[in-house]
Amino acid sequence: MRIATWNVNSVRARVERIVGFADRADVDVLLMQEIKCKPDQFPYEAFERAGYQVEAHGLNQWNGVAIASREPLEDVEYSFPGMPGFQKGYEGDDAPLEARAISALIDGVRLWSLYVPNGRGLDDPHYAYKLRFLDALRQYAADALAADPDLPLALTGDFNIAPLDADNGDPSIVEGVTTHVSPAEREAFRALESAGLSDVVRPLVPEGFTFWDYKQLRFPRDEGLRIDFILGSRAFADAVEHASIERDERKGEGPSDHVPVMVDLDLRAEEDEDDLPMIFG
Repeated sequence: MRIATWNVNSVRARVERIVGFADRADVDVLLMQEIKCKPDQFPYEAFERAGYQVEAHGLNQWNGVAIASREPLEDVEYSFPGMPGFQKGYEGDDAPLEARAISALIDGVRLWSLYVPNGRGLDDPHYAYKLRFLDALRQYAADALAADPDLPLALTGDFNIAPLDADNGDPSIVEGVTTHVSPAEREAFRALESAGLSDVVRPLVPEGFTFWDYKQLRFPRDEGLRIDFILGSRAFADAVEHASIERDERKGEGPSDHVPVMVDLDLRAEEDEDDLPMIFG
């Protein structure tokens, strides 16, 4: 199974490019973020012509997430347990949920497409919301894996965090001044890993950015950020055979400011081991 996650930065503006990549790269499951449309505005037909079925979750022209899959989408969820909401100026704990999470069970694998809040500024309420969102996500992952340690689970998407200094090549992103590199954000990312997840791409692709701002010639200068990830459970990580960051998708006409991050899974290997006969000495 080939899985890709991609912040597409408006699916309607880039539908031909997105579907073209998915078809050309032979992607089985494409997890999208920042689709920027409601479900009734999503360009389903283009994906269906290429052999994909789609579940989309969007509330307005902002945010939004979706999953396109060649395999059946089962047990679709539109938020994770404990996921916080946000509304500027709202004081309660029951703020409206944003369209930042969608999940499905695909061929026995639980996949999430996540658009983690940006944070906006270190003193902005959106930053506190971001940390609450990440903590709730950590708790969900810990609970899910405690209930089923062998679950192939992956949290994928735009995490809006550069967890290592090497992940930040943008001179405008400065610790103590901007979001994405603050100690609290990085600690929240590490907490996801301590909940039983690991970055399944970095061991195979140790270097490379996934986002370059449109301004200040960031892409030609390679002044980017690594903020898009696939975090997998042990069962998921054990099945990963190949990974890539599709940097070329930042080139050409009308690209997203993010590029796809992709992994290949071989879930049959574990199944084959389970089927081996027991040998008694």
